[in-house]
Amino acid sequence: MTATSFPESKTVVLTGAASPRGIGRASAHHLAELGWNIGIIDLDEAAAQAVAAEIAEQHGVQAAGAGANVADEAQVRAAFDALEAALPQLVALVNLAGVASPVPYLEVSADEWKRVIDINLNGVHYTTRRAVESMVSNGVGRVVSLSSVSAQRGGGTFSKTAYSAAKAGVIGFTRSVARELGHDGITVNAISPGPIDTDIMGGTLTEERKAAMAADGVLPRIGTPRDIAAAIAYLISEDAGFVTGQTLNVDGGLYMH
Repeated sequence: MTATSFPESKTVVLTGAASPRGIGRASAHHLAELGWNIGIIDLDEAAAQAVAAEIAEQHGVQAAGAGANVADEAQVRAAFDALEAALPQLVALVNLAGVASPVPYLEVSADEWKRVIDINLNGVHYTTRRAVESMVSNGVGRVVSLSSVSAQRGGGTFSKTAYSAAKAGVIGFTRSVARELGHDGITVNAISPGPIDTDIMGGTLTEERKAAMAADGVLPRIGTPRDIAAAIAYLISEDAGFVTGQTLNVDGGLYMH
C-alpha cells in the first residue's frame, strides 16, 4: 500500500492550546507559520476563539476555536464537529490538554486520582478516537500526544504519581493505536518533555528554579515551548510518515535509555 499524500490545505487540531504561556499556544503559532490551518479546543471557549483569531490574522491561515472539557466525550465530539465544519481536511491532532498533580501519593484522594486520569489519559483517548474516525476515512493522519519524562523516570518532577501513571498510559496508548491504525495511513507518536518554562509547574519559574531543574539534565538550560513545538512540527509532517509508535524525548538529556 502506498502512502497517501497530504491534501493541499491541511488542518491540525490542538487541545489545551489557549493558555498564554503554554506549549499549545506556541505550537499553534509555529504550525501556522508552516502553513497549517489551526483548530483549537480548550476548556475556555472564548480564549480558544481569541487565539484562533490572533493566529488567522498573524499567519494568514484559517483558524477556529471550540470549547470542550476533554474529559467529557460528548463535548469533545461536538467540538470536533464544529471545527471540521469550519476548516479544511483534518490531517493532524496534537493532544496537549493536561493538568499537573504535585500531590504526594499518600495524600492522593479518589477525586484527585480521577481528575488527573480523566484529563491526562481519558481525554487523550476521547480526542484521538474522534479525530481518527475522520483520518481513517481520508486515508491519512498524524496523532501526537504529550507524555512526560515523569512517566519514564517515575516522577522526580513537579508532578507525582497520579500524573506519572496517566502519562505512562499515554505511551502505551500511543503504541497500541499506532499498531492498530498503521494500515489506515495514520501515524501515532508521543513526545516526552523534560522541564519546560511554562506556568504548569506552579507558576512562573524563577531563574534559580530553572537552574536547579537544568542541573538534572546534560544541557545548561531547561526547555522552551518552541523546543516542543518544533518536535510536534516534525512528527505531524509529511516527512515523518515512516515514524510511528515512538516516544521522542525532548528533555535536555534528562532521561536516556
